[in-house]
Amino acid sequence: MEGQNDFHINWNEFKDLNKEKIEETAQNILSKMTLKQKLNQLSGDNPLLLGLLADGIRYNKEPYPTGGEPELGIPPIQFTDGPRGIVLNESTCFPVSMARGATWDIELEEKVGNIIGIEGRSLGGNYYGGVCINLLRHPSWGRAQETYGEDSYHLGEMGAALTRGVQRHMMACAKHYACNSMENARFKVNVKISERTLREIYLRHFKRCVDEGVASIMSAYNKVNGKFCGHNRHLLRKILKEDWKFDGFVVSDFLLGVRNGAAAVNAGLDIEMPYGWRMRPKKLYREIYNGNIPLEYIDDSVLRILRKKIQFHDIGNPNLYRQDQVACKEHIALALEVAQKSMVLLKNERDYLPLDKDEIKKIAVIGELADTPNIGDKGSSRVYPPYVITPYQGIKSLLNDSAEVICNDGRKQEEVIQVVKGVDVVVIVAGFTHKEEGEFVFSKGGDRDSLTLKEKDERLILSISQINKNCIVVLQGGSAIMMENWNKKVPAIIMSWYSGMEGGNALADIIFGNVNPCAKLPFVIPKSEKDLPYFDKSAKSIEYGYYHGYRLLDKESKEPAFPFGFGLSYTNFEYSNLKVEDEEISPKDKLRVSVTVKNTGNMDGEEIVQLYIGYNGSKVDRPAKDLKGFAKILVKKGESKNVEFELDPRDLAYYDEEKSRWVIERIGYSIYVGGSSKKTELLKKEITMK
Repeated sequence: MEGQNDFHINWNEFKDLNKEKIEETAQNILSKMTLKQKLNQLSGDNPLLLGLLADGIRYNKEPYPTGGEPELGIPPIQFTDGPRGIVLNESTCFPVSMARGATWDIELEEKVGNIIGIEGRSLGGNYYGGVCINLLRHPSWGRAQETYGEDSYHLGEMGAALTRGVQRHMMACAKHYACNSMENARFKVNVKISERTLREIYLRHFKRCVDEGVASIMSAYNKVNGKFCGHNRHLLRKILKEDWKFDGFVVSDFLLGVRNGAAAVNAGLDIEMPYGWRMRPKKLYREIYNGNIPLEYIDDSVLRILRKKIQFHDIGNPNLYRQDQVACKEHIALALEVAQKSMVLLKNERDYLPLDKDEIKKIAVIGELADTPNIGDKGSSRVYPPYVITPYQGIKSLLNDSAEVICNDGRKQEEVIQVVKGVDVVVIVAGFTHKEEGEFVFSKGGDRDSLTLKEKDERLILSISQINKNCIVVLQGGSAIMMENWNKKVPAIIMSWYSGMEGGNALADIIFGNVNPCAKLPFVIPKSEKDLPYFDKSAKSIEYGYYHGYRLLDKESKEPAFPFGFGLSYTNFEYSNLKVEDEEISPKDKLRVSVTVKNTGNMDGEEIVQLYIGYNGSKVDRPAKDLKGFAKILVKKGESKNVEFELDPRDLAYYDEEKSRWVIERIGYSIYVGGSSKKTELLKKEITMK
């Protein structure tokens, strides 16, 4: 390799640089670097074997350093994982991303990102790998909990909000690019997909985060149309770097994200994470020497890395980054608020909830998860909070000795029968843990085999509901759970997700009316698994079609058990006065829509107003409707609020494969606005693109 130089960088000079100055500075540093120093930027700093040994003890307890160059004074990237909080050390544990997706709350998610950024910096990180925006194609996916839902628009907006919050303090990485919606077969599966489906359905949310300025993208393990994502030139160079003008860097998924170093660099991958293996400097040097990697690709990668290191070097307020900020009182308060606003009230027969705590003398909390800390997967996303409040603990704390609270794990049937006979209310906590869904590690986790509860949980619900009709079923899990075998037997159902360190307190607040539930499903729950796309968790090859989720059920006129965007409140909202500013618009005009929402109930409440677009007379196959906007509003009892949406006509375009461009059709469009995707409950207006 080349000899060394005596150039040294003073990073303290890099303050408040504009985009042009950042570029100029990065180019200047690059020009002074030897080839060896450049190659050192392209893979993790820790030795492979020592790193694997440390991971075996505990994954990501310390940041993973990458690209530190002491001779030049270039600092390393310090990686920490997510997405429900900072994986390093002990930190605030928020509800999982799917739960946060159910909030539909952009401002709240940005606040989550802000706290994650503060805690990440306080624990020594400068690069957060937790903006997980893979699309939920099928709810059997084991790592569904790590993303926000099934709709690309919703995913993009939530991911962009997390990115904004985190990047006040550190670099953020959006992952896993692309078509990573299966777990067990993630290392081998080949996803076959049309260019239109790829661009419209599986990449649009990544484009949204790129437009938001995300510093980095992580490639996925799987293949797309025959090429591993880390070696996929079409995904990395053509779409991401050329079409989208992405100016950040691309990292591999860990360990097996790169199979061939030269192929990865040539395709557009910039860093192998978290250790140098296929892309370690000596290997790449040989490939360059043999003419297998152009030097301009190395320079491009290093320039991208330097650009972001400079941009984020002086970001944030140094006074914030202290150990006492981690899992502090204010951060835990936000974790509680997120949990409160993420729980979805799916059923509330005859307004059974909220309970009046003054009328409750004895309540039973039943199930193996009733008093089990259950914050989600124990794979790479695992967070270590200082404590976890279980459902039983939350209910007992809220009642504060005003009622007797009995906890039973539900394993002994005769014992359970005696308990539930003598109580006013039964709270049944059922669902999953990291053993049934999550990152696939040996025999644990992975993709689910069924969308129903475990048989023993269903038997427990059915037997208890026959003895005591005052049942509330609380579901813990990361995606859709089908309830057709028992949902008519109980008056109330709450989807509580993996709700973080304060989940038990949030659940109690909702059950007893301290908080009015406002969350809505970020996916559809079908009546039958036959209504969903084909899923084979062991597949070597699978085709991803244009339709899934609510759009597939719409297309096939199937009635869901619970629609996309559905969730109940303790109050009622009435929609009226849907207006469009112009019933005829041109491709250069903005589409402006407004609607009035009135709270007709007796409690203040938050409502998630949803805007969908339908396509009339299109020359290509298009959905009956798809989400194009949403807004969360607080409406006090008796109050009315006007909600406005503005769309760019480009939001209505489809991708023309023959012309390789986006096309805005001059056709009729249906505007739908309401409180869920259920068509019969949506207001409708028609416009024409002239």
